[in-house]
Amino acid sequence: MKLSVGPLLYLWDREAVFEFYARLCEAPVEIVYLGEVVCAKRRQLALSDWLDIGDRLAAAGKEVALSTLALSEAESELSAMRRIAENGRFVVEANDMGAVNMLSGNRPFVVGPHVNVYNNQTLQLLAEAGAQRFVLPVELGAEVLTLLQQQRPAGMETEVFGFGRLPLAFSARCFTARAHNVPKDSCDFVCADYPDGLRLHTRDHEPFLVLNGVQVQSARTHNLIGQISALEALNVDIVRVSPQQQGMREIIAAFRDVLDGRLQSPEAERELMRFAADGTCDGYWHQQPGMDWGVRA
Repeated sequence: MKLSVGPLLYLWDREAVFEFYARLCEAPVEIVYLGEVVCAKRRQLALSDWLDIGDRLAAAGKEVALSTLALSEAESELSAMRRIAENGRFVVEANDMGAVNMLSGNRPFVVGPHVNVYNNQTLQLLAEAGAQRFVLPVELGAEVLTLLQQQRPAGMETEVFGFGRLPLAFSARCFTARAHNVPKDSCDFVCADYPDGLRLHTRDHEPFLVLNGVQVQSARTHNLIGQISALEALNVDIVRVSPQQQGMREIIAAFRDVLDGRLQSPEAERELMRFAADGTCDGYWHQQPGMDWGVRA
């Protein structure tokens, strides 16, 4: 099974982004996704910058994919999506049906986790459009994945989100700007003050959600390192870890060691708990509420 690093979901300083991907050149991962998925206003890096980073990663032996926005609202965003689709160098991860339509019939592409692939009919339709890989939506678990894998189209790869705060929803409203009482169109990029998102708690002081601009994430960190053997039994091709500010070297190393048989899953689960600020969860995998951890059907 291969290991991938998903697209960066937060707004980091430009130099921090370049440093992060420079370190990934030496990391034991096979696939790296690049680009802005959350907010079109985040333009610290241009497409040319992402392509340059991609070239360096490719030279280091990594497979590179460019990810598109999950929610496009303006013609300018469609134009940016078109430039990504026509980049001519790297495969594209389509994160909405607009991107799928743009790529359909023209070149192979990856279906991102924000496209609702809930049944085999949808998966077959996407395969006919040119999809070569799909990422299981994060709200689905082992039961649905088993059914999808039983009738997976020939040549289709399967990727599963294995570690990171779950990307749950997107909105036209910027939640982080709202929290600061500023309008979305003049937000001053307040999300940059929260390099791992703005944490929300209930009135009982329990971690609940994380605000990341127009995106809502889980507060707890989704962790499937204990399910590697189950993923392998289901013929999953790739497991994905999502970038976060702290612990990426250790997170990647733990997954690599479990995948290569050098570390047992229970030990790895304990190791990674220290990189989950608000605790871990795996409920969706077991057809339980997503915030649950260790609850089995």
